[in-house]
Amino acid sequence: MRFSTSFLDEIRDRVPISTVIGNRVTWDRKKTNTQRGDYWACCPFHGENTPSFHCEDSKGRYHCFGCGVSGDHFRFLTELDGMPFPEAVSRIADQAGVPMPERDPEAEKREEARSSLSDVMALATQFFEEKLQAAGGAKARGYLRERGLSSATQVAFRIGFAPDSRNALKQFLADKGVQKEQIEACGLVVHGPDIAVSYDRFRDRIMFPIEDTRGRVIAFGGRALSPDVPAKYLNSPETDLFHKGNVLYNLARARKAAGKDGTLIAVEGYMDVIALTQAGFENAVAPLGTALTENQLDLMWRVAGEPHLCFDGDMAGVRAAHRAADLALPSLQPGKSVRFVLMSEGQDPDDLIKASGPEAFATLLNEARPLADMLWARETAGGVFDTPERRAELERRLRDLTGRIGDENVRRHYAQDMRERTAVFFGREPASSRQSDGSGRGQSAGFRRPGAASGRRAVTDSLARSAMVKSVGGQTPLRETVLIVCAANHAVLLEEQFDAFEALNIPPGELKRLHTAIMDAIATQDITEREALVEWLRKAGVSEEWDRAEQLVRAAKVWPALEDAALDDARDAFRQALHLHRMAGALHNELKEAELALATDPTDENFEHLLDVQNQFRDAQAIEALIEGFGIQSGRPTRSF
Repeated sequence: MRFSTSFLDEIRDRVPISTVIGNRVTWDRKKTNTQRGDYWACCPFHGENTPSFHCEDSKGRYHCFGCGVSGDHFRFLTELDGMPFPEAVSRIADQAGVPMPERDPEAEKREEARSSLSDVMALATQFFEEKLQAAGGAKARGYLRERGLSSATQVAFRIGFAPDSRNALKQFLADKGVQKEQIEACGLVVHGPDIAVSYDRFRDRIMFPIEDTRGRVIAFGGRALSPDVPAKYLNSPETDLFHKGNVLYNLARARKAAGKDGTLIAVEGYMDVIALTQAGFENAVAPLGTALTENQLDLMWRVAGEPHLCFDGDMAGVRAAHRAADLALPSLQPGKSVRFVLMSEGQDPDDLIKASGPEAFATLLNEARPLADMLWARETAGGVFDTPERRAELERRLRDLTGRIGDENVRRHYAQDMRERTAVFFGREPASSRQSDGSGRGQSAGFRRPGAASGRRAVTDSLARSAMVKSVGGQTPLRETVLIVCAANHAVLLEEQFDAFEALNIPPGELKRLHTAIMDAIATQDITEREALVEWLRKAGVSEEWDRAEQLVRAAKVWPALEDAALDDARDAFRQALHLHRMAGALHNELKEAELALATDPTDENFEHLLDVQNQFRDAQAIEALIEGFGIQSGRPTRSF
C-alpha cells in the first residue's frame, strides 16, 4: 500500500521520535535533556558502553556517532526489528491516534497531484527570487535594505519579488511546461467563471515563501510596495497544499533552533520573524494573517512545552493575547502551557530590536508572564470590587475560567492559585496560611510571610503592567522620548519648561545621552531654533540617537511631538507627558518603599499600605487617558503614551 506524504508527515509530527525509540533503549540521565527534546542512549544497533546514539524530537531524526546509522520513526522500526514498512506505519499511526487510511486509488492520484503542485511552487519560488535580483527588483531591494534585511537573510528565507505584470509568472510557468490547471490549483493566478483570462495573483509585491514542516514551499505571502493597494499583505488562497490555520511561518527552521533554546517564540508577522532570526532568535514563528488557531497552538506544543506568545504593543495586540489565553486554557496539561510577552505601546519586535538591540528583546523574553498572570490581570484590571456582590462576581468569573481546563490536575492547581490571589486581593489570608487550633477550625496565624509574599506579587503585577510604571530593561521609554522629541522640535518649550526639562529623570542609555546633548546646546550655544538644535545634535555625535527617538515617536503615532504639529498641541502634549513622568516616578518610589516595609516588617498595616498604592495606580490610569484627543489643532488626534 502506498501512503500519502501528508499522512506520513502527520503521524510523524504527532508522535515524538523519542517515544518510539524510548521503548527500546534507556536514556542516559546525564546527557539527556528532556525539556529540549534532546536524548542520548547506548546504540541499540551495535554494542557499546558509552552513549553515542542521539535523537532530537524537533527534527524527528536519530543518528549514532559510533556506527553511523540514522533515520526517522519508520526506519528505526524497519531496521531494528525487521518490521515491514506498512506495519511500522501502522504502529506509529496507532500511537498518534490517527486511523490508517484505506487504499483509495483516487486519493493516491490526488497525492501524486499534490507532489506535482509542490514542484510548481518550487518553480514559482525560483522565479520570484530571480526577479528580486533583476533590474526590475531595484525598488524591492531598496525596501529590504531600509528594513535592515541583509543579503544573507534574504537568501536564507528565499525572499523574492513579483513584478507588476498580469502574466509574467503565468507565462514563465507555461514555458516550463506547467499546465493551466496546475497553476490555478496552486493559487498563483486569479481565475473563475466570471474572469475571461486568468492573471497573476501577486503583482508588485515582495514575496515571502511559506513552507511546510518539511521545508517545502506550499504558499506565498506578498507585501505590497505601492501604498495605494487595499491589502498591504496578501496570502495565497486555500489550496490542496495550503490551509493557513494549520501552518506556522518558519516552523521548519524554528523547531531546529528550538532544540537548542528550549522554547518557541510566536510573533505576529513575517517581518518580525525575519528580524528576530537575523538578530539571533532563530526559534521564531508566526501565524498567517489570522488569529492563532488550535491547530497552530498544537504545532507549537509539539516543539516546545511552553511557547512564548509575543504580541504588538497596541490594543489589537492585547486583544490577541486574551484570545490566545482563552484558546490555550482547555488544552493545558502538566508541562504544557504558554507564556506571554507584551511589547510597549506602538512597538513590535522589529521596532524594538532596531531601537534598542537584541538585548532588549531578550530581557522581554526573560520577563514573559505565565498564563495564570494573564488571566488574573484581565479579570481584575481597572475593576472596583468594593461590594460583596462585585467580589462574588469576580470569584464566579475566575471559577468559570478555571473550570474550562480539561486536565483535572492542572484545573485543581489553577483553582487553588486563583483562590489564593483572590484572598490576598481582598485583604484576606489564603487558607494555606492559617494554622489549626486543634479543633478542626482554622485559626488565623496573623500576617505571615507567605501571605505577604502573595500580596506583593498581586500588587506588583498590577503595577508592573501599567504604562505608568512599566520600564523594560534596555528599552527606550516612550513617555520620556516624547518629552525630549517634543521639546527639541518645538524649541520654545525649552525656554518655557527649562527647569522641568533639566530635572527629567532619564535612565542611563542613549536617551540620557540625547538629553545631555540638548542641555549642552542650551547652556553653551544659546540655541533656540529646531534646525540649529538638530544640527548641533549631529555634530555632538548623537544623530543616530535622535533619529531613533523620532522614529519611536512616529511609530507610536504621538503626532503632537513632531515638527509639523501646532505649538499649542505640542505644549499640551509636553505638559501631559511631564505630569505622567512625575507621577510615574512618585509611584515607583512609593512602591519600593511599601515593598521594603512589608519585606522587613510584614504587618497588616504595611500590607494595607501596599494595597493603597494599587488604588493610587487606578486613579493614575484615569489621568493617563486624558492624553486621548490631543492633536486637534494639528488636524489629527493621537494615542496615549
